[in-house]
Amino acid sequence: MTIYLPIAELSVNIFIILGMGAAVGFLSGMFGVGGGFLITPLLIFYNIPPVVAVATGANQVVASSISGAITHFRRGSLDMKLGTVLLIGGLTGATVGIWIFSLLRRIGQLDLFISLLYVIFLGTIGGLMLWESLNAMRRAARNEPAMPRKPGHHSWVHRLPLKMRFKKSKIYLSVIPVIGLGFGIGILTSVMGVGGGFIMVPAMIYLLRIPTNVVVGTSLFQIIFVTAYTTVVQAATNYSVDIVLAFLLMVAGVVGAQYGVRVGQKLRGEQLRALLGLLVLAVGLRLAIALVVTPADIYSVVLEGAGR
Repeated sequence: MTIYLPIAELSVNIFIILGMGAAVGFLSGMFGVGGGFLITPLLIFYNIPPVVAVATGANQVVASSISGAITHFRRGSLDMKLGTVLLIGGLTGATVGIWIFSLLRRIGQLDLFISLLYVIFLGTIGGLMLWESLNAMRRAARNEPAMPRKPGHHSWVHRLPLKMRFKKSKIYLSVIPVIGLGFGIGILTSVMGVGGGFIMVPAMIYLLRIPTNVVVGTSLFQIIFVTAYTTVVQAATNYSVDIVLAFLLMVAGVVGAQYGVRVGQKLRGEQLRALLGLLVLAVGLRLAIALVVTPADIYSVVLEGAGR
């Protein structure tokens, strides 16, 4: 059964799209990540134009982030003040990212840039995650305790000026690295169609030393607004958000996430990180192969002004 995507301007098998959404939703629930960094490459593999894949894939992140942020708000594990500072940087970064996105599209280098960025990005993140999880499993097998962080230890980040007190997180921290982190995630959201939570969460914990109990909820709060802003602006400036594709992915993703949570609860943390690391590396490798292998159709015909 096929369905026509008006913005992508092609017909697709509805069951394959639903399967993609359910699979990414399952992985999102299982691993606790937004899934934007997985759905965008999968859509590109299925010949969805990268410009549409990036802008539309971000919608799935909005739906899952709203649900998670509401839960954390009710539990009191969301720092609104810290999230607002992150949001300032995120919206600024998203604006810059959309400008970069539009520029690359005009000069005809957007598809190559997105693919290269994903290969580098997924290869680095997946490799680090796999290395850390394998070390954790080796320590667990030898009954070796993990190296604890020294209490009161501060890095160069904590010596920066313009400090602000965040009562919910119980920290006194410069706003410079917080805004900088939000800015970087905003750019990634616009250019790559990712929520950025799988970068923001480790950075907030290990770099900014923010307590873990407020990190996830605060990260989701920022992701909601930055991703929603990016989606609206992409639709208005680049006309690249396919509402039909977005709806199918969101519906399937919600269903898949419910089953993913159940499976994830049965695995240990280091096992989950190892599996996610392997998955991320596999997606990155698939994109790298596509960049170097000669395509079946070397030439393609594109109508001038199509998709604009």
